[in-house]
Amino acid sequence: MTIPNALTLLRFCLIPLTVVLIQERQFQIAFLVFVLAGLTDAVDGFIARRFNQQSELGAYLDPLADKLLIAASFVALFAVQAMPYWLVVLVIFRDVMIVGAVAIAWLLNNPIPIEPLLISKCNTAAQISAVAFTLAAGSFFVAPAMSHQIVHLIVALLTVLSVGAYFVKWFRHMAE
Repeated sequence: MTIPNALTLLRFCLIPLTVVLIQERQFQIAFLVFVLAGLTDAVDGFIARRFNQQSELGAYLDPLADKLLIAASFVALFAVQAMPYWLVVLVIFRDVMIVGAVAIAWLLNNPIPIEPLLISKCNTAAQISAVAFTLAAGSFFVAPAMSHQIVHLIVALLTVLSVGAYFVKWFRHMAE
């Protein structure tokens, strides 16, 4: 067990806590727990690279923890009417489509390397920012409705661009 993998497992443990806090409308504490989860992501990546503690297990667990944290947070925020349903569906649908494409490639004995694209990193950052912004706006300040709409549209645009980029890469790979 490496330190980065332990931090990733901690992030997994913070997911249900974040969801419960959102459901209890404890947005300030949920924001702090969500930020802590984000910090574990940054620290585990830094330690893995800096101290050569990268592992195959970590390569799978880290993005899974990120996706579960984001998806669970989006669903929980929707449940308390703080996130629009269309955006939650779009975010989750993107991830299901990508996982499905990877599974199809494996089933056809043409596995595709799992490498995050730059647009995907931007998308993940936007999704994390949207959750943090929503939690902060629910606890520390009142944000105008227009600012929420702008954040949602940015996330939607990056989500669509990201899934499009992955499918271009996937189709090229499958054609080889």
